[in-house]
Amino acid sequence: MKSFVNVAAGSDFPLENCPYGVFSTKGNERRRIGVAIGDQILDLSAIAHLFDGPNLKAHQNVFKEETLNAFMALPRAAWLEARAKIQQLLSDDCDVIKGNNDLRSKALVSQNEATMHLPASIGDYTDFYSSIYHATNVGIMFRGKENALMPNWKWLPVGYHGRASSIIPSGHPVRRPCGQTKPEGVDQPIYGPSKLVDFELEMAFFVGGTENKLGERIPIEKVEDHIFGMVLMNDWSARDIQAWEYVPLGPFLAKNFGTTISPWIVSMEALKPFIVDDMNQDPVPPSYLRHPNPYTFDINLGVTIKPEGDSKDHEVCKTNFKYLYWTLKQQLAHHCVNGCNMRAGDLLGSGTVSGPDEGSYGSMLELSWRGAKTVQVGEATRKFIADGDEVNLTGYCEKGGLRIGFGECRAKLLPAEPI
Repeated sequence: MKSFVNVAAGSDFPLENCPYGVFSTKGNERRRIGVAIGDQILDLSAIAHLFDGPNLKAHQNVFKEETLNAFMALPRAAWLEARAKIQQLLSDDCDVIKGNNDLRSKALVSQNEATMHLPASIGDYTDFYSSIYHATNVGIMFRGKENALMPNWKWLPVGYHGRASSIIPSGHPVRRPCGQTKPEGVDQPIYGPSKLVDFELEMAFFVGGTENKLGERIPIEKVEDHIFGMVLMNDWSARDIQAWEYVPLGPFLAKNFGTTISPWIVSMEALKPFIVDDMNQDPVPPSYLRHPNPYTFDINLGVTIKPEGDSKDHEVCKTNFKYLYWTLKQQLAHHCVNGCNMRAGDLLGSGTVSGPDEGSYGSMLELSWRGAKTVQVGEATRKFIADGDEVNLTGYCEKGGLRIGFGECRAKLLPAEPI
């Protein structure tokens, strides 16, 4: 596919991608919905009147909103129609925008001139624990090889409810949290800054479609109609706070001080060419978690760290989303099997994505093996994240010369507030 907008080789945002985001500019501080194309943004509020198909003609106002929630809440047929229309309008052989200089100047904005915001108002946020390699590594560290996985792990997608208010878009810093920790050899817990701040390499998807009523589940045959698109996600974690607080109810303050997501939502349609066979699930999951067609994606993932004062990002791990054990469909089907009502804009995280070898571990907890080893970061070494470190997550699919990317998911760790 060829766009009249220049798309440089290696760009994350060719015409086959067309991810959605929310942006503003200095000249217009109102938040608008846009689509990334090359190094430009197509302002959908400027072309809302062009969405004249059967599913969108009566809903053109959704493209003039300041978040994507209203658009997400439309049926999947409307998402597909919008994608097709956007690709048509951006194609090299369509003159509607290309041949109208006035509309073109209003509708296209340089990404360099834009400030990106959260793409949706996130009502609820759930994070899963769906990588068998990550769960096994953590289990070995804390319980030994014989009890690495808990008895329920291969029967259901384990998850916890996080804090939606502390989710932030790429580019916003995160502050080192304070809390209670209990170091080995200390009789009583101490209060102070976390010493073991970590990144977690994750992906997440936004829920969309018509809301299921409270008490009614979404069967797995229909969950695809409620998966709007995916982002990168860094679930920042304070491992020492987590170790002391998580029994008996799980993560709390160790997880809710900041969660960074990439600002562009890549649609599931853009990712479909990169579906691969699911990992073999043994035992076979319960019937409500079985789906006949694969729904795992070949997405290359990586993490870099740039220490303060360093001019370069240094790679610390590379992995792939295909290593996830539980699929997005299974995560959503399980989340609402009890009748939990899912709303457009809810965010569901994958959990840390780790692969089978050391270089593919998706957290410093694993890379340093609970602090027993050091990780090389340029000329520096790390066991966990230091103040001033800038952590960036990357993700892209690539096949046959086509690249579909997610942009950056970057945040700098600031020192703790004075106690």
